Amino acid sequence: MAGKWIAALVVLAAGAVQAEAQPSLTYRITKTIPIGAPDRWDYVVLDPSGTKAFIAHGPAMTVVDLKAGKVAGTLNVGGVTHGAAALPALGKGYTDDGKAGVAIAFDLKTLKELKRIKVEPDADGIVYDAVSGHVLVITGDSGKVDVIDPKSDSLVASIDGGGPLEFGVLGGNGKFYVDGEDKNEIVRMDLGKNVADAHWPLTGCKTPHGLAIDRAHMRLFASCGNKAMDVVDASNGNVLATLPIGAGTDFAEFDGQRGLAFSSNRDGTLSIVTQKDGQFVTLPPVTTMQGARTMALDHTSGRIYTVAADTKVNTAVPENDRQRYQTVPGTAKLLILDPVH
Repeated sequence: MAGKWIAALVVLAAGAVQAEAQPSLTYRITKTIPIGAPDRWDYVVLDPSGTKAFIAHGPAMTVVDLKAGKVAGTLNVGGVTHGAAALPALGKGYTDDGKAGVAIAFDLKTLKELKRIKVEPDADGIVYDAVSGHVLVITGDSGKVDVIDPKSDSLVASIDGGGPLEFGVLGGNGKFYVDGEDKNEIVRMDLGKNVADAHWPLTGCKTPHGLAIDRAHMRLFASCGNKAMDVVDASNGNVLATLPIGAGTDFAEFDGQRGLAFSSNRDGTLSIVTQKDGQFVTLPPVTTMQGARTMALDHTSGRIYTVAADTKVNTAVPENDRQRYQTVPGTAKLLILDPVH
């Protein structure tokens, strides 16, 4: 069985000091969709309808039709793509070529490239803010969040994060919270003024990669390279708890219906954090596949999507070395995990 039984708990009060057990459930891989070569992948992003998955897939963005269960098309970017965002109201989406330092606007139906917008080098994650109507491009090593107006596809601002950045989440309050990777911090940005207005140190979390948010209780979940997750109060930056997670995290999600925070890990595990009796706890991990380090969550169904490939073990390499697991060429696939009672 791909997953292990867990007790899923839902936070009830705004202060989140109570939790009520739901019926036991497990997360199980119920379907895989081949996406093939190349053997490099990064973020997985769902469109707002939950019918398509956009997968950063080396030099291309691969689009999967989730209803049909197959690849619907690709958009070649020329270099290396990392993120994506879909804006159905405007009929277009965005991806990037981090190598060239550009964001790419494309037609959602035809996947035809519409415009290349110059941004800072190392363009990475992309987030759409419906409140401001702007597309936010996180540029990793450059430490900036570049702000694009999708109506004109022009760069309107660049927010300095003060150091290399990873991923970011929206608070729904005009704030954008971003992982400060090198400084082990959360950078809060004011999207009305387009400035960074707070830098909050992470106390147990080193090299943050994933970041998720519980907007109902304004909590952040930062997953980090030292196999730890910090739970942070998004109103003041206080670290509320530090929990153990798997190795090689690159993304985090929060399921508000089930009160669960997730970290997808390169070691083939999905770590789960919840709150019980006023304390944050780590639940037994779910088995995925080696290399499944990023994920997307359907917040309605609870379904989880991640990408991995078949691997072979190089026994000459130590167990804790990433090079021990070698990807079998052309075997990349989208994994679908469902919560099963």
